[in-house]
Amino acid sequence: MLQGYARLPDYTVQRESFLAAAEAAGAKVTHYPHPLKGPSGEALATDVAILGNPLSSRLLVIVSGTHGVEGYYGSQSQIDWLKMNSADPLPADTAVVMIHLINPWGTAHLRRVNEDNMDLNRNFVDFSQPLPANAKYEDLHDIYLSKDLHGPQRAAADDLMDKYSQGSGWNEVKKIVEAGQYLHPDGIFFGGQQPSWSNCTLLKIIQTHLSHAKNIISFDLHTGAGAYGHPMLMAIAQKAYPALQQARDVFGPWLYVLITGKNRGSDTGVTATATGYLSQFMLNNLPDAQLIQLVIECGTYDGETMHHLVRDDHWLHLYGDPQSAQGKKIKSELFEGFYPQDKDWQQLVQLRTQQIFNRAFSALPTL
Repeated sequence: MLQGYARLPDYTVQRESFLAAAEAAGAKVTHYPHPLKGPSGEALATDVAILGNPLSSRLLVIVSGTHGVEGYYGSQSQIDWLKMNSADPLPADTAVVMIHLINPWGTAHLRRVNEDNMDLNRNFVDFSQPLPANAKYEDLHDIYLSKDLHGPQRAAADDLMDKYSQGSGWNEVKKIVEAGQYLHPDGIFFGGQQPSWSNCTLLKIIQTHLSHAKNIISFDLHTGAGAYGHPMLMAIAQKAYPALQQARDVFGPWLYVLITGKNRGSDTGVTATATGYLSQFMLNNLPDAQLIQLVIECGTYDGETMHHLVRDDHWLHLYGDPQSAQGKKIKSELFEGFYPQDKDWQQLVQLRTQQIFNRAFSALPTL
């Protein structure tokens, strides 16, 4: 059960806090405006702040907001690092690159997905090739189209989910549904049928700000999976990559390696059957760099509870009104699910996140 309901955050306030921290640190900022607006008509953008010489061969890269609503944890982590470390001189030939809210629409609208109902961590696939198939999802798709939030259609959908779970178990259902699907724009965990705005923007950022570098440690920041209050350090990839041993050398037993693929499992809460992860996209598009590509995943509530929250938000954007009292309640519950307001949770995940950043930053000049 959730601990309570969260007060809804303000995207503009969060973005302005990041930009103020970047300015105070002396970072150079590049803005990538999003074509759409926020729920109050506010401007949206992905902002890239670079501390140090932009042409440095060694980079610490931190990405927030891949799953929009999770971006408030990620943004705060970036802000805290800038505030705590910007007064210290950077090592020679080293810079820090903060990619702030790569899915700004999702962050502003408090959605895990983007403006096209795409899950960005399913969207980073090669669209010139046949898209990944997920035939088993077809049996479950109608569950996510119920027009009732509370009513006979929802009850029937819940019964179908319960029956399927009893036969296969929740973890088996999770492997199917959260693997992603590419046929139904109105479905859940939709990977898209073309590169999203965020996908294209990240590629521009890679080409403009990262492609010259020789050594990179990069983090993609997430919440929602794993044990409550535990920031798990992960390397997620389709196969072992060249710098993985370096990652093990730097982080030792703190590092959990997750190799994704069909029929793969994981006890982390992160879905191993999924394709299209941002981490793999970074590896694919920086082939000449010695890239340690990592994920920090901060655990919140149990998997079935989180799935219920995402499912309610999916219903809201298919059939409901996000600005209604009912819509705001759903948003509040979703935000609490991905960014618990428990002060101990927030303090603990920030402490551990900053420890991970600082270990990476200390190791970078030695790579």
